[in-house]
Amino acid sequence: MGKVTGFLEFERVEEAYEAKERRKQHFREFIPPLTDEQAKIQGARCMDCGIPFCMSGCPVNNIIPDWNDLVYRQDWKSAIETLHSTNNFPEFTGRICPAPCEEACVLRINEDAVGIKSIEHAIIDKAWEMGWVRPQPASRKTGRKVAVVGSGPAGLACAQQLARAGHAVVVFEKNDRIGGLLRYGIPDFKMEKSHIDRRMEQMAAEGVSFRAGVRVGRQHSGKGVPDWATGMIAPGKLTTEFDAVVLAGGAEQPRELPVPGRELDGVHYAMEFLPLQNKRVAGDAGVPDLWATDKHVVIIGGGDTGSDCVGTANRHGAKSVTQFELLPMPPDVERNPVWPYWPTRLRTSSSHEEGVSRDWSIATREFTGEGGKVKALKAVRLEWKEGGMSEVPGSEFTLPADLVLLAMGFVSPVQSVLDAFGVDKDARGNAKATTDGAGCYATSAPRVFTAGDMRRGQSLVVWAIREGRQCARAVDEFLMGSSELPR
Repeated sequence: MGKVTGFLEFERVEEAYEAKERRKQHFREFIPPLTDEQAKIQGARCMDCGIPFCMSGCPVNNIIPDWNDLVYRQDWKSAIETLHSTNNFPEFTGRICPAPCEEACVLRINEDAVGIKSIEHAIIDKAWEMGWVRPQPASRKTGRKVAVVGSGPAGLACAQQLARAGHAVVVFEKNDRIGGLLRYGIPDFKMEKSHIDRRMEQMAAEGVSFRAGVRVGRQHSGKGVPDWATGMIAPGKLTTEFDAVVLAGGAEQPRELPVPGRELDGVHYAMEFLPLQNKRVAGDAGVPDLWATDKHVVIIGGGDTGSDCVGTANRHGAKSVTQFELLPMPPDVERNPVWPYWPTRLRTSSSHEEGVSRDWSIATREFTGEGGKVKALKAVRLEWKEGGMSEVPGSEFTLPADLVLLAMGFVSPVQSVLDAFGVDKDARGNAKATTDGAGCYATSAPRVFTAGDMRRGQSLVVWAIREGRQCARAVDEFLMGSSELPR
């Protein structure tokens, strides 16, 4: 490595955030990348470990020590080539990945980890600025056609890899713009959508075709799943016209909260709320009038989706924002007690820092309202013992609530899509397919493959990219007998 004693000499430097009160006034990104000098110093902190656990902690197995060293040496062009060799979209992961690589960093045992995510962010932003991210069209065409259903990170990664192998790829998306939950789910203040748009330009130049606003199969009956399709294509048509089909949609069926008052106006799934703000930022007219402005907002669910609701509600000008979690409060520990694995610990996002009342071990009993509109929430505190929960006697309370957002996770893909293709499902309702060995990523339906959340359930963007890449290789092997695509 370039600086053998760098981890002893330099401290971790976090990316700077715009001040809370200023950033709450807009929906733009507010975390600029590190300067060249800051990134160099952070790269110098890499320890030249005998075993780089960061690479195994990263689902796409980024070659992290190599590009840390290249950034230290200020060889940015080689750094982006190394980064792109394992990750199609580092501008996505460098912004919204929770960085399991950093929890696996050897330095994390007793010090602050190397700022791997911030270095990745700096590399890709520098690459776009310098014009190094260019189309990589295939040198020859295979004459084979592949349909990719779903345009989230799994679908896009799969499509790009297959196009670079020479196949003609068409991506189908039910919503009016490409991007899946990257487009309609992740707030713009975490990731502006221009990052998706310029990747689409690159992929189009590589031969990928995009068909937005096209639903595959009949309209789903699930609530809380954005669906702005204006057209429909039958699954049978895809399997007839294409040599292979990849199902790469999301795990979009939200978990329900069946308590009295659930039907009241003002109780919504998070994914009925968040995409509307994405459409407003995009300049769409006629967006449904669902706002948090001047309302007491209660968010049920303590994960990333709930955090995104917090940040959006604060930007709307909510009167108050409260976030409940059913599970106990995680420990607030400084080090990683289960290194190199992902620890359960209290995590405070930038949205939480902007203003929220958080509480744990809370169960919602009932929503109450007036004139059909929600006005309050009745809840009770829980006690957790030996993995079980019980209500704490006398702990009932009522909280004002003009808007309730259910952000309790997603249970499965929309079942109608899987049923339309006739694929077998696992016990959780996901498309059933293995990830290793012969026939990996293939479903029970002939020539139909699957990857990402539709196969593994709700997960991280970095896992989606990994599965999309691996599925592309499996499809290429199926079509051509062998593949030179990386796995």
